[in-house]
Amino acid sequence: MNKLVIKDWAVADRPREKLLEKGRRFLTDAELLAILIGSGSRDETSVELCKRVLADLNNDLTSLSRMEIRDLCKYKGIGEAKAISIIAAMELGRRRKDVVQPAKPVLNSSKRVYDFFRSQLQDLMHEEFWVLYLTKGCKVLEQQLIGKGGNDFTPVDVRSVLRNALTCGAYSIILIHNHPSGTLKPSKADEQLTKKIVNGASMMDIHVNDHIIFTDNGYFSFRDAGLLD
Repeated sequence: MNKLVIKDWAVADRPREKLLEKGRRFLTDAELLAILIGSGSRDETSVELCKRVLADLNNDLTSLSRMEIRDLCKYKGIGEAKAISIIAAMELGRRRKDVVQPAKPVLNSSKRVYDFFRSQLQDLMHEEFWVLYLTKGCKVLEQQLIGKGGNDFTPVDVRSVLRNALTCGAYSIILIHNHPSGTLKPSKADEQLTKKIVNGASMMDIHVNDHIIFTDNGYFSFRDAGLLD
C-alpha cells in the first residue's frame, strides 16, 4: 500500500495551505517546522518527521534551538540544507527576543498626530494622502499611502482605505493629507471625501478620529473645527 504524502492530503490539512487559509497561529509547531524543511523521507511526511524530532525533545523549542547541524542530520529525511534552515529560523526567533521595541505614541490629539507625522510630509511639492490605522488605544497599527497627486489634487480610493482597515483590524483611522500651497482651509473636495469615508467606515464600525491637513507651518483638524460628528 502506498504511503499518503502531504500533497495527497485534504487541502485544509496541508501546512502551507493551512497557513494561507487560517493564519500562522493555527499551525502546530510541527507543521511550522515542516514548512521550513519542505519534505520528509520515503517513510514519513515532513509533518510526521517534525513531530518525531519535537517528541524527542519533549516538544521544547528551546532545546531545538540548541541543536547543531550534526544533531539534526541524524534524523532520516533531514540533510545539511534542511538543518541549516531550521537553525537559521531558530536564530531569527532568538534575535527577535533581543530587539527592544520602541514605545508607540498615543495619537489622541491633532497636535500629537502633527508632531508624529510632520517629517513625512514636510517640504513636499505635491499632495499625498495617508491613513493611520489605530488600535482602540490610539496607537498605530499601520500607516498607508493611499494616493499621490499634483500640487492641489490627490486621487483617493475609498475602498482601499476601508479594505485595509478591515485587514489590519483597525478600531479607528486618521486621514491625513498635505497642502503644498500652504493654505489650511479644506476644499469642498476635501469635505466631500471626508464625509464619504466617514459614512463608509461607520457601516463597518470603524471610527474616523480626524482628518488633518498638513502644511510646513501648521495644520488644520476637521475634529477640532467641529466638522466631524
